[in-house]
Amino acid sequence: MAKSILVLKLGSASITTPKGEIDETIIADITRQVAMLSADHHLILVSSGAVAAGKKYIQNYKGKISERKAAAAIGNPLLLGTYAKHFEKYKVAIAQSLCERQHFSNRTQFLQLKETYEELWKNGVIPIANENDVVSNLELKFSDNDELATLLGVGFGASLILLGTSVPGVLDADGKVVDKIKSIDNDIFSLANKKTSEVGLGGMTSKLTFAHLASTMGIKVVIFGVRTPDGILKAVKGETGTECTPKNSSISSRNKWLASGSLVTGRLVIDDGACEAIRKRKSLLAVGVKSIIADFADGEIFEITDPENNIVAVARAKVSSNAITKNSKQHNLEIANASDIVIL
Repeated sequence: MAKSILVLKLGSASITTPKGEIDETIIADITRQVAMLSADHHLILVSSGAVAAGKKYIQNYKGKISERKAAAAIGNPLLLGTYAKHFEKYKVAIAQSLCERQHFSNRTQFLQLKETYEELWKNGVIPIANENDVVSNLELKFSDNDELATLLGVGFGASLILLGTSVPGVLDADGKVVDKIKSIDNDIFSLANKKTSEVGLGGMTSKLTFAHLASTMGIKVVIFGVRTPDGILKAVKGETGTECTPKNSSISSRNKWLASGSLVTGRLVIDDGACEAIRKRKSLLAVGVKSIIADFADGEIFEITDPENNIVAVARAKVSSNAITKNSKQHNLEIANASDIVIL
């Protein structure tokens, strides 16, 4: 497609009032800016706020999972109706896309999702995505919308992911915005405020975690304040917020999906020699395995960590963890082929 793909994620706290209700003034400003960008970009809007919009209708709301699901069921049409009303001023149509984590773990389903979005873009329609809180059989914290935005951005080959928040960007120890982050390491994570808002699930740690994944896959990420005047337009130009520099990436679209979209079920620890081998694009053999932390079946996705417990790669298993244990003396047993290993 001629247009580049841009993913804009909006956090609950950034689009709600202090009382936790949808702020129509900010929604009006968001739609104005997004409508301007739609001339040059295929846009995906990932918007939180459904629970915030619906929770006032739940008596004695305490935030239990069942109450959050009910609030989301009420709030989703309210949220979409608010967006539709304000986009109508610019003759921009929208579509709702309620996603679950499993839509990304199955590649066939994922490609169908991608084809649907491409059809929407072809007709000038902006999809508004949100996690399908109502029917998800996992707790909502399993996947916040920072992750959803990243999965869409990485899977669809976006050039830019904008993570809109209630603060102006990543703040340093003196409370000043860090303009650019070249590498997201422990020093950067230490800047993150561990608190989340009363209406949101994520936080700066979540944003940095998924910004790290996206930038590793070659996508630029900007963390910015939604309430900054013309914040979205400025973030696209790199004039506000914190820019996370993308790394050069030659990873295939299939392996990008493998690294970001697949459900990880297992984890094992390998020694330094095996770490060096897979970084040289070698297959993972049983001889390099130190321990199995979480079991997995053959064909499932597992994380590979170094002796210090840092995640170095994800891979698709050729054999199960049980088979590895039973054949521990078979040192040349191939656990994952080099073509099915994605270095992070």
